[in-house]
Amino acid sequence: MTYKEATEFLYTQIPMFQRVGASAYKPGLETSVRLEGLFGNPHERFLSIHVAGTNGKGSTAHTLAAVLQCAGYKTGLYTSPHLVDFRERIRVNGEMIGESYVSGFVGRYKELLSSGKIQGQLPSFFELTMVMAFEYFAASNVDVAIVETGLGGRLDSTNIITPELSVITNISYDHMQFLGDTLEKIAAEKAGIIKPGVPVVVGESGTESVRAVFEKKADEEKAPLVFASDRRCYDSYVETDGMIVYNNTPFGRLTGELSGSCQLLNAATIITALEVLRKKGIKFSDADVQCGFANVCSLTGLAGRWMKVSDNPLTICDTGHNIGGWQYIAGQLSRFKGMRRMVVGFVSDKDVSNILRIMPHDRADYYFTQASIPRAMKAGELAAMACEHGLSGKVYSTVADAYDAAKADSMPGDVVFVGGSTFVVADFLSDLKNRNLL
Repeated sequence: MTYKEATEFLYTQIPMFQRVGASAYKPGLETSVRLEGLFGNPHERFLSIHVAGTNGKGSTAHTLAAVLQCAGYKTGLYTSPHLVDFRERIRVNGEMIGESYVSGFVGRYKELLSSGKIQGQLPSFFELTMVMAFEYFAASNVDVAIVETGLGGRLDSTNIITPELSVITNISYDHMQFLGDTLEKIAAEKAGIIKPGVPVVVGESGTESVRAVFEKKADEEKAPLVFASDRRCYDSYVETDGMIVYNNTPFGRLTGELSGSCQLLNAATIITALEVLRKKGIKFSDADVQCGFANVCSLTGLAGRWMKVSDNPLTICDTGHNIGGWQYIAGQLSRFKGMRRMVVGFVSDKDVSNILRIMPHDRADYYFTQASIPRAMKAGELAAMACEHGLSGKVYSTVADAYDAAKADSMPGDVVFVGGSTFVVADFLSDLKNRNLL
């Protein structure tokens, strides 16, 4: 089986939430437990750190991985979704899983399927990919793996692990059809990753009622709980040259490679998590933390977080796709004095109307588009909805066409923004790569 055949099987024969939405969602751990058992329970062969939350999971997971890499630990990293290459989801020390391993794993899964050994409900795309990641980490003899949840926490397939540390970044409205229609219900689902006796760091405590959800669950599990938002993790910060300098942290002066206002909160979460890990006996120096913060993208391959891809015109993409993420994006965009040329598309099951309310209205031209997945909201439908919120622009059938139009219209001082959906950013970066512009 070739790598192309393996990925085609994964994308077409296995239900994939990222592409088709709710029909691929399979809550519960039974299928994951059975499937992982058939592959020898590889998650039991390495230490892990579990990361959940509505926003900031990727930045947090990648930065923790970068720090541990700098400290000399062989580090696995499991995240989702990918942007350009399926293999981005599974990395060891920043290197993507090999194509041959992917094809070999899928081949072995198909043999199990043909033999009748896989009983009950068949796994989802995410469940199968997770087991592939865990087996690969075990085979690679990683010291530790950073594991990001896919959706929620309590019923997420990754919740079969018992980590050294659980991290919950924040709580905002997203995936409400699965997680609940209040912040308290969503918090309860995220809190489901809290394990007996395992320390947990919550980044943003949120409202008192949300905070109480975490406190209650941690108390039930006798899990030491720290809220990063309660602590002074740095005295001040300065944004310079597309980076953020954090002054007087517990690990000295940190220069963060990731920019954007959301990183101010992510940094506090990461710093607090690292302090807890150090107290647990995970050894790393202040210099290792400084190294990880400053080189997270090059060390781990992180992309799409307030990512500058061009200076002429200034072009930025961001994968923020829910109301919580867009509150930060809107604030970032407000800093630009020129025209904001907005290349945007969404998936149809997001709270698009409320996001449109906070998107730039003045000095903004819109280039409405859609990603190349079945879940994508049609560009014409998005344009009509945006018009109701006072936003105007033209409709483009592909992200590439929308970006080309925005670039052609740009004048000195303008900024082109590409986002609204992880999959819009994925199409954008893939197109740039195909044109040798990335």
